[in-house]
Amino acid sequence: MDKMSWYDFMTEQDKEHDALLGKKELAGFGEKPVLLLIDIYYSVLGLKREPIMESVKTWPMSTGLEGWEAVDKTAAVLDSARRNGIPVIHVKGLHTGVNSWSRGGKKRQDFFKLPEEMTLKGREIVEEVKPLPDELVIEKAAASAFHGTPLLFQLVSLGIDTVICCGETTSGCVRASVVDGATFRFKMGVVEECVFDRTQASHWMNLYDMHQKYADVVGMEAAIEYFDRIGSRSGQTVSA
Repeated sequence: MDKMSWYDFMTEQDKEHDALLGKKELAGFGEKPVLLLIDIYYSVLGLKREPIMESVKTWPMSTGLEGWEAVDKTAAVLDSARRNGIPVIHVKGLHTGVNSWSRGGKKRQDFFKLPEEMTLKGREIVEEVKPLPDELVIEKAAASAFHGTPLLFQLVSLGIDTVICCGETTSGCVRASVVDGATFRFKMGVVEECVFDRTQASHWMNLYDMHQKYADVVGMEAAIEYFDRIGSRSGQTVSA
């Protein structure tokens, strides 16, 4: 899978080493996937769509327009999962919002002071990917969706062999969840257009690193085609 945007952030030695390794062969996915949506709430996007340099003035942990673009594409992947009977699990931070478990120190904590009503709104999963009543929502108190949560038990009980991830941040909670999922021997997938970060360099280099070590990073269309194929085989596909 060619990822030219990765190379914008690589040193010349990195590029030479990557060329020596050669193109990665995809590990592939299994027959029982789940779609895992990680931390897609208003405090990392804002209540309106605006560039990141504007949105951080109100929402310090915002990802700006790049985040919203990823959410819109995630909505299409989510629609495919639902249409094809693929289980969907939403994961969000425990007490997520401006007073969450930040390691930014006092200066950053001072920056996080917002009115209570905005703090509460910031904890909500955005409308574009809002959970349906029968979809599981898991709260976590650490970066990984697996750490200290019932996620592993839910996946085992469903017979899941493949976890397809969307959400934020690429370098933080997505990566932590992908590493843990791979450690538990699930086939891990990351949808390139559906993960996002506050820092472009962190986003692209973590995509590259996850693709090399822990997951198959695939395009949005490939993820949808995969869900369609699973739905067709299981007879779960529902007409729109």
